Amino acid sequence: MKEQFVIGVDFGTDSVRSIISKAHNGEEVASSVFYYPRWRDGLHCDPARNQFRQHPSDYMEGLEFTIRECVSKGGESVRKNCKAISIDTTGSSPVAVDATGKPLSLLPAFANNPNAMFVLWKDHTATREAAQINEHAKEFKTNYLQYVGGIYSSEWFWAKLLHVLRVDENVRRTCYSWVEHCDWIPFLLTGGKDVLKMKRGVCSAGHKALWSQEFGGLPPDDFFASLDPLLKGFTNRLFRDTFTADKPAGNLNDEWASRLDLTTEVIVGVGAFDAHMGAVGGQIEPYHLSKVMGTSTCDMLVAPRAAMKNKLVRGICGQVDGSVIPGMIGLEAGQSAFGDTYAWFRNVLSWPIHNLLDQATSIDPRLIEKLKTELIDKLIPELTKQASALPLLESDELSLDWLNGRRTPDANQELKAAISDLDLASDAPSIFKSLVEATCFGAKAIVDRFEQEGVSVKGLIGLGGVARKSPYIMQVMADVMNMPIRIHKSEQTCAAGASMFAATAAGIYPRVEEAMAAMGQGFERSFKPNPQAVSIYKKRYKKYNHFGEFIGKKANNIL
Repeated sequence: MKEQFVIGVDFGTDSVRSIISKAHNGEEVASSVFYYPRWRDGLHCDPARNQFRQHPSDYMEGLEFTIRECVSKGGESVRKNCKAISIDTTGSSPVAVDATGKPLSLLPAFANNPNAMFVLWKDHTATREAAQINEHAKEFKTNYLQYVGGIYSSEWFWAKLLHVLRVDENVRRTCYSWVEHCDWIPFLLTGGKDVLKMKRGVCSAGHKALWSQEFGGLPPDDFFASLDPLLKGFTNRLFRDTFTADKPAGNLNDEWASRLDLTTEVIVGVGAFDAHMGAVGGQIEPYHLSKVMGTSTCDMLVAPRAAMKNKLVRGICGQVDGSVIPGMIGLEAGQSAFGDTYAWFRNVLSWPIHNLLDQATSIDPRLIEKLKTELIDKLIPELTKQASALPLLESDELSLDWLNGRRTPDANQELKAAISDLDLASDAPSIFKSLVEATCFGAKAIVDRFEQEGVSVKGLIGLGGVARKSPYIMQVMADVMNMPIRIHKSEQTCAAGASMFAATAAGIYPRVEEAMAAMGQGFERSFKPNPQAVSIYKKRYKKYNHFGEFIGKKANNIL
């Protein structure tokens, strides 16, 4: 019997990663990474306004480059025996499209218009619209926010749509529909030309767009039209049916088969978000919180349908039937800044490196760029080394991790981070230590919310770059949580999960759970709580919560 191969594609915040795996055991045959050039250069973004946009050309170029490179590495056998491709993306990262499903920024008139590009998950320009949706929902007998934790976020589908329609008349006149990144890529690969025929994933629709079987689909047109007349009739240009990611979206069309050096026999699976497929790649188990830790975190938990009947968890990013594993309820939470917190501090400390070295007269100009790179690359590793050696005291510096607002529990993107208990002895390692602790305290707040709402968390699974690269942060996480955390072996759990869905969409496995069991790579290590640290962190976590309450009241002008 010939070996069968599948491709998993993971569109992250900074890059796209593709892997080719053997379908029978998940062994990685080839991998490739492409960093988005326009994003890398900061084009179309304005951090001061919380505007983060990405051009679809970055995605298309990366898709073609990584898959072609993987196929080239794999050889002719891989090319001929590749059975399926599935993709995951960040989310909610939607875009305005015309009636054919083409993003407006691919049209000449909108090529450089950020409002015609993908509105990245971390874009917070729609905080006003999210607040209005939350107030508006209170006027209806049916609670249309009940399956998204009761609070709508500025990071999500409808808030971003309304904001773009309001601020850009040209986009408003040309926009026919609004499409998530994870739904657009399969549509692109299968040659879709009618946006009304696009297969939308239940993952994106349920967690970000208020779709629910209980509502018969999306909320009624009146819900949106009475919020703002600009939304009148928009639901008719969206979708009613949704699909789980184990289903095929179609086959590669001739154009993309040629561009990827594959055949039109290749099945393309329905898309989903990165954390949801990553949870499968990381071999999620019921009631074990799967934490995909990168620039932000996405925390996934699955529970049997029967156990979640009539149970709603407040303040999370939704609970959707089949969004992670078909047949089970997927519950999503997360933090808006995790790795971004450490990157922010690195950038603060790097200011003199970027701004003063160029003025140095005692250094050969040819060495300056090399020196910059070397110093910046060493900052986080050295901070980690120094912070881990510091004693742990209840009176240490204390930080809040809301540098990009708070995603969960209880979304509020207008919250700001803060640092307290500073004195003249405070230095870079001690402040870095407080930031690491803050991200772990933010993670504990999520676990506490699940427990308070009657959903037990039996264990933790760590996935992603931070989980694999920083034993220090993972040990702090175990100590703060007072719970072991297992670190998955795979370097690319999101892409690995996508490949498992690809194998299922192609019919190689009848159920995702069977693909996960056969193709999963297992765990490489586990971090167990240190009882002495647990005791101190319990007290510091109380201080973190009190500090958060104080800053939250200040943000709401209560003080």
